[in-house]
Amino acid sequence: MNSRIKYLIVSASSCLAVLLLIGSVLGQSATPADDPYKHIGVFSDVVSRIKTEYVEEPDMKSVTMGALNGLLEAIDPFASYLNAEQYKDYAKNKDLKRADVGLILSKKSGYVGVVGTVPGSPAAKAGLSTYDMIETIKGIATRDMPLAYAGLLLQGETDSTVELSVVRVRRPEPQTVKLTRTMLTLPPVEARMLAGQVGYVNIDALSPALVKEIAAAIEKLQKDGAQKLVLDLRSCAVGTPEDGIALANLFMSKGLITYEQGQRVPRQNFDADPSKAITSLPLAVLTNHGTAAAAEIAAAALMGNKRAQLVGERTYGDASVRRTLTMDDGGAIILSVAKYYSPDGKAIQDTGVTPAVLVNEPEPQVDVDENGEPILGPPEAVPGKPIPGPTESVPPPQKKAEDDPVVKKALELLGAKA
Repeated sequence: MNSRIKYLIVSASSCLAVLLLIGSVLGQSATPADDPYKHIGVFSDVVSRIKTEYVEEPDMKSVTMGALNGLLEAIDPFASYLNAEQYKDYAKNKDLKRADVGLILSKKSGYVGVVGTVPGSPAAKAGLSTYDMIETIKGIATRDMPLAYAGLLLQGETDSTVELSVVRVRRPEPQTVKLTRTMLTLPPVEARMLAGQVGYVNIDALSPALVKEIAAAIEKLQKDGAQKLVLDLRSCAVGTPEDGIALANLFMSKGLITYEQGQRVPRQNFDADPSKAITSLPLAVLTNHGTAAAAEIAAAALMGNKRAQLVGERTYGDASVRRTLTMDDGGAIILSVAKYYSPDGKAIQDTGVTPAVLVNEPEPQVDVDENGEPILGPPEAVPGKPIPGPTESVPPPQKKAEDDPVVKKALELLGAKA
């Protein structure tokens, strides 16, 4: 049985388990007010049947861990349950600046999935991308692995290596990838003038410093004669909600940028500050499936306020306030306690942001081996190609405005020619 079939079977069983849990939870609305936890009895009954009826004596610790992580994933793909030992390790290392491989992760069908990569990172250079699945990390299966713990396993000492087993979207068998950890740095903002006096700003990541870079780049483009702007947020998945709010404010002198709200978190509006707006030029914003977090908040705000035309693909869906909730047993839950919403009231984490003008990106060109099979990894992994020397580096894939159908469509909407 190959890995793709095993993956489908596991996914199907996960869906069945999740449906049972969700159905039980939803069923409490029909129970009397004094019996709100009736669904717990269903869970206990299932666990009891597993223990007594399964073909062999199960590892109940693994069953419980799997059930808890499955329950969390059913409501929040970015949530984690850490047992006492895992949480102790997490608390010890979470604030340390350690070498990393540059993967941004979420849970998907019980496994660890890739939201995106930090541009220029080892993961990006190896060709990992949105929707790839990580089957194992350091030989440990990611099935039911807490997301926060997966992040810890990927970190370590500078120049140390970590081995992953990766299942690509269009490849049935997993591939082994060895990544060398490094101290990550975010790429600078790229800005240039396109034909027709259109300023093009490419943003691969967001941070307070990069938002300042973006502002400076836009002001220079305007001084150079830009009459319209294209903001490329494709595959931008790095940044905090505050960075996304600050980015949107550069283009908005009024209006609601976003708001956060949760069951126990009162609504808080984030309105545009007119003193922070730097341009009123016509604007097009480009997104794809790898656009996430801060970039999504900015995209939703600009589209929702009719400040920009969105072009490209639906974004990933990752915008929430996460908190660590400690448990009596020494473990902890990392959970979204509030979500960020678009100006029209849609939870970005639930629905993503869908452009008014949908344009699919072209299929990426990949290297193949002598059998025509795609190769995962940087050029040094390609048979027949020279291995780069010690001073050479493998450049990360770059977005290109020329001959890009998404950029061309944006220019068309802005009334400019490519």
